[in-house]
Amino acid sequence: MSSILVTGASGFIGSFIVEEALKRKFSVWAGVRSSSSREYLQEQGLNFIELDFGHPDRLRAQLLAYRKNASSGFDYVVHCAGVTKCVDKKDFDRVNYLQTKNFVDMLVELDMTPEQFIHISTLSVFGPIRESDYSPIKEEDVPMPNTAYGFSKLKAERYIQGLAGFPYVIYRPTGVYGPREKDYFLMAKSIRKHVDFSVGFKRQDLTFIYVRDIVQAVFLGIEKKVSRRVYFLSDNKVYDSRIFSDLIQKELGVHFVIHIKCPLIVLKVISLLAEFFATLSGKSSTLNSDKFKIMKQRNWQCDITPAVNELGFKPEYDLEKGVKETIAWYKKEGWL
Repeated sequence: MSSILVTGASGFIGSFIVEEALKRKFSVWAGVRSSSSREYLQEQGLNFIELDFGHPDRLRAQLLAYRKNASSGFDYVVHCAGVTKCVDKKDFDRVNYLQTKNFVDMLVELDMTPEQFIHISTLSVFGPIRESDYSPIKEEDVPMPNTAYGFSKLKAERYIQGLAGFPYVIYRPTGVYGPREKDYFLMAKSIRKHVDFSVGFKRQDLTFIYVRDIVQAVFLGIEKKVSRRVYFLSDNKVYDSRIFSDLIQKELGVHFVIHIKCPLIVLKVISLLAEFFATLSGKSSTLNSDKFKIMKQRNWQCDITPAVNELGFKPEYDLEKGVKETIAWYKKEGWL
């Protein structure tokens, strides 16, 4: 039985990877913090390990304790741990880059390098490129992130790629949605109240991926034993800014929605104010200057051909199917 460690296991993507690993009969270890919720980690046979990426000495002791009991390291590591919003932008670098570096360095130092180190990154490492012709972002393009989040994830990618012989696989998903996700859920709440907001008046090409399709790609990569590769992930379709909200409206059975287009300058002011008050309160805000830049970006197309050809990746969910399943889950769980 192969062992797999999923860091950030209590999070949105991580919890789905844990579920699939258990179905595939892996010996599954959920990497969590002492404060992590275990709401979606209730399956039989699941093991837990607390990992403190911010303190190398403590992390060393935690990994050594595991190795002493297991007599070996993990066969596979899926690194989902990270942050997507912070009160202090310096925390993006501290968590997404430095703590990833600490973790990788410790695995190497303790001779616990896995067969695959799977790093969940983001399409945001590229920033607003190819916006003149709206062509898909490709692997050979030069990343130009314009957010603290994107910079931190790119730094982590580059560090991992710079380690000689380190067996990484990096996935760069576009907008991820599905059950348990909380940011797109806010859109559903707004539409239920008959209001939908969109940003800017210039063409915007959006792409999405349902969480279960990310999981599919991760395990295809394990099966194919790929190493030192990077893949974009989307459902391979392109959508305009209205389709997501229209599909949510349909699944909610809402008869009318007022669609408000917000000029970019207005959204920028609102985002900065939201960030300012979030800083005063010490709580992160969904709307902030980083989020403004992401919403402002016009081209989110990406080339998934390498994942299709090398992994046999075939997205099972287009947006209509994925939204239907997601809204049904929100209703079932009492979120809506």
